[in-house]
Amino acid sequence: MPSTQRSSQSPSPARRREILETAARVFAEQGYNATTVRKIADEAGLLAGSLYYHFDSKESMLEEILSGFLDELWAGYDEVLAAQLDPKDTLAALVTESFREIDRHRDAVAIYQKEARQLAVQPRFAFLAESQRRFEQVWLETLERGVSAHAFRADLDLRLAYRFLRDTVWVAASWYRPGGGHSPEQIARQYLSMVLDGIAVPG
Repeated sequence: MPSTQRSSQSPSPARRREILETAARVFAEQGYNATTVRKIADEAGLLAGSLYYHFDSKESMLEEILSGFLDELWAGYDEVLAAQLDPKDTLAALVTESFREIDRHRDAVAIYQKEARQLAVQPRFAFLAESQRRFEQVWLETLERGVSAHAFRADLDLRLAYRFLRDTVWVAASWYRPGGGHSPEQIARQYLSMVLDGIAVPG
């Protein structure tokens, strides 16, 4: 049986990751407000008191889950932007990176979709609003470049196109299962084919 007594050694980084993965799954399944520390501890095979040896609150766990996901997302996006690809290739690379992040952080993406709006007004989670602002800017600028370069249609409603791309990419977290029959890159290619070429056979 796990002990609630603190040892003289620091918590194992691997164990912390395991607990965060468990917390992310429970938050995604049950919702943040409905999830208790005891529930997370039970799922992680710990006594509730032992969980505080690793994290001081469930808010700390949530903050680390979301910031870790967003830090990795932006590392990938920044690499794409630094490559200075043409607009169409930039769009394709952003979509592909997004699906990779869904593969790596499916539960965090689900939490973000469900909870970000209400969390972003709290000072502790202000980074969510900043990330959303930056996300919108990157995608709109890519679409604008594409229109200017005649890679995308001149009559494109940029904000509507952005919302369509955003929602149809990230909703994949609701059905995507890591290790399934298609890799993130395969899904991204199919998605891009439908977005850029349509689904109807040319007449």
